[in-house]
Order: sequence, then C-alpha cells, then structure tokens
Amino acid sequence: MENRASIEERFQRDWGLEPPESIFRFWEFHQSLDADERRAMHDDLWLGTAGIMDLFADPGARPRDGIDIRVHWRFYRDPPEFLTFMTGGSDGLHYGLWFEDGRTCTGVASYYSNDGGGLDTSAATPLEAVRDYLERVWFDLDDPRHGEGATEARDRLRRLRDKLTAYETADRPEVGRAYSDRYHPPVIPPVDPDRITTLDSAGALVVGETALDRPAHNGADQNKFARYVHDLFQDAEAREESVADARGRCAAGDPAEALVLGRDLHWTSGGDPVREAHAHELLVMAYRALGRSALAEIADAHHRHRDLPSVDVLADQ
Repeated sequence: MENRASIEERFQRDWGLEPPESIFRFWEFHQSLDADERRAMHDDLWLGTAGIMDLFADPGARPRDGIDIRVHWRFYRDPPEFLTFMTGGSDGLHYGLWFEDGRTCTGVASYYSNDGGGLDTSAATPLEAVRDYLERVWFDLDDPRHGEGATEARDRLRRLRDKLTAYETADRPEVGRAYSDRYHPPVIPPVDPDRITTLDSAGALVVGETALDRPAHNGADQNKFARYVHDLFQDAEAREESVADARGRCAAGDPAEALVLGRDLHWTSGGDPVREAHAHELLVMAYRALGRSALAEIADAHHRHRDLPSVDVLADQ
C-alpha cells in the first residue's frame, strides 16, 4: 500500500494507537473487489467501510472545525477501546478494532447501537468478522421467501468468499450453518480471568478489587448482573457513593473499580449529563492510572462531542 506509512503515522499521531496488520489486509481485500464482489459485500451483506477506513482512502482527511478526529464514526455508547472500521445494514450494527490495552489491537468488537445486546468480541480480525457475517447470510438464503434472487445472491457470495479466503480463513471449508456451528457455537464462553465483568458484555482488562466483588468476564449471570446494576444506578445517592468509592480506590492505587464502573456508566448514560460526567471522570482516571493514555484522550474527546447529531465528522472536500 503506497499510503501505508502515512496511515500508520496518522494513527500514531492522532490516536496514539498501532493499526494492526489485519486492518491493512482488510483494506487490500476491499480494494481488490470487482463489481460483482463489491455488490455482494455492499448489497447482499450490507457491509460497508466507515470510520478509520475513510483515512485509508484519504490519509490527509480532516474533521470539521472544532471537532476532534477521534470521534469520527464514534457512536454514543462506543467504549474508548472501540474504533469503527465497518458498518452493517440494520439497527446501527457496526464493527470496531478493539484496543483494550490502549496500544495494540486484540481483536474486533461489534454491536447494534439501536438495539439491545452487548458487544460481541468473538472475531479476531476484520476479515474473520466479514466471513462470519457472510456465512450467516448464506444460511438465511435457505429461506424460500428469498425466491429466485437467492441463487444470484449465492453466486455473488460464493465469489466473495473465494476472494476473502485468499487472504484469511482458507483453513475453514465449512459454509453456512456448519461454519457457525463449528466456529461460533451457541455455548457459554469460558470464564476469562484476565478481565472483569462489565455491563457491555466485553469485560475490562484489569486486575484488582471491585466494590461488588465482580466475577471474571463470562463468570456472571449477565441478566441478573445487569438488573442489579441498573437498579443501583436508578438510586442517585447510591450512584454518587459508588463513584466516590471508585475515585478513592483509584487514588489509593487500585483503578479496577474506576474502570469497570466507568465503563458501566458510559454504556448506560442514556443522555443523562450526570452519568456522562461520572463515566468520563472515572474512565480518564482509570486509564491514566493504568498507563493507557491514548484511551484517556479518546474518552476525553468523546465526552466533549458526545451530543453530535452525526457520527461523520469529516469536512467536505
């Protein structure tokens, strides 16, 4: 890629993050699509590039005056760890590179910003995320309601799959339902001791004590946990006490509670300026204590621009 050096320099300068090799493979794949393959990607899968990929197309692109580039395609509930690169076709589905250590990408996260449910962090790379979605659509085309159009769509998707597997997942011969059953079976994921439970379902990469003695990621009944925390947040006095406790723990050298509570408040802010302010305070405090300055800066930028009417902040060319 002739622009690679410029893109890497831009990410380091503006985000303080290292773009992974997988995002360059994704861009090379996307640029290589012919007309039918592009139609399969955009019309049959309803997947399109967005966010940071706009800078791959134009590394010199600038935001509108007064707006921080780090909020380009940053949705209201996106955690600071999330960096959008692709959108889906319904209910605000979007995908982001996941930078939970504040420096390197550890995978891909996705969620529906206009619907329920939490973050899905099962895909390791952008192209794996595309393959996962392609196989779900492939299975859905078995529905007779799709009629004759299903045959044409399958022909396009087959070509798109062939193109994708030239880059990644060639070792996975299964298609459709068999693919999903093999690589993403509907089972409870294993407990992850390196992360602590959060409301957004992604877990927080941190070690320490928490006020609720939260279990490790995937170790809680997520529905019961969500009901308990939501009820707690409805009590303004209890919420203030929780924030004060997290603030004190972080000042004493343990940022775990500030991080998990900050993530929970961010996820459930719902336009409440008090929750937004508390989330911002705790996240910046926790990230700085953990040496994740890039995430602290992203959290700060998002707080300043959280009420923007559009996620697209680039200036007109």
